[in-house]
Amino acid sequence: MLSGEIEMICQCIKNIMNPSEKTGGFFSAIPGQISKTWSMKKLRIAIQKTGRLSENSQKLLEECGIKFSNGANVLKTSAVNFPVEILFLRDDDIPQYVEQQVADIGILGENMVLEKDKDVEILEQLGFAHCRLSLAIPAQHDFTGPEYLMNRKIATSYPKLLTDYLKENNITAEIEELSGSVEIAPGIGLADAVCDIVSSGSTLMTNGLKEVVTILKSQAVLIANKNLDPERIGIVNKLLFRIRSVKNAKENKYILLNAPEPAIAEICKILPGMKSPTVLPLAEKGWCSLHSVVKEDEFWERISQLREAGAEGILVIPIEKMIL
Repeated sequence: MLSGEIEMICQCIKNIMNPSEKTGGFFSAIPGQISKTWSMKKLRIAIQKTGRLSENSQKLLEECGIKFSNGANVLKTSAVNFPVEILFLRDDDIPQYVEQQVADIGILGENMVLEKDKDVEILEQLGFAHCRLSLAIPAQHDFTGPEYLMNRKIATSYPKLLTDYLKENNITAEIEELSGSVEIAPGIGLADAVCDIVSSGSTLMTNGLKEVVTILKSQAVLIANKNLDPERIGIVNKLLFRIRSVKNAKENKYILLNAPEPAIAEICKILPGMKSPTVLPLAEKGWCSLHSVVKEDEFWERISQLREAGAEGILVIPIEKMIL
């Protein structure tokens, strides 16, 4: 879609969502509760229409306690218990919609935010949809470094990020911009290499390619328009608080264990917790129950240390929400 067409669509949507009082827009003629509801400010959040990123974005909102309905082919829906309106859009259009404040905030891959280079603010990394933008070449070729790409043709859906990489390495190459199926380009003689998003690398291997350089590591991020009014900023802050609580819960585990009293001091050093562990006496004399929190990525290392310190009956429980 051309940039001019996108701008025209953005302006049309803004006119519909924010009808002028002077022009007496469509909604100004609707009396009663509908008119009152429309006048209430809501935060407009854009997410991808379909795919795994869309599913994970919706799951995150649901974990934040936001209830909404999303039937087939629905492009817009409102939450019933939080002042937010959800727009289902193409991910590559979301940065422009947010920049022009058709949407106030958006959830999409960091790679797309950097590629589109719109004037938006990244508020938070969300911890899902991890991937990387990588260069790949035919598996039978030897990669000698960035100079391998000199005067070669590279197929990609990310021309800006690829151009930045080539400039940083003083490489001159021809960029073949494609909208999809980039990995097939070398096999059909369209390009000598590809620059594409990689998750597991299996698609590259299937097409006889090998990954040689990682240009960018990416994950889902929350972006925002830089000129939100105070009321919408307040709603964003409430949403961020919920998102961070959900993230903290996923990154930590609740741990319970039994230990002899002489071992408690050493175990407290291993499990400092948020402030300090909770220690409770057991019915059996000389023993205590200790409750604490441990980070997911430190879990197995800590468990080994706890057992060596004398801990027994260790229970690990997932945390639903974690308010810091």
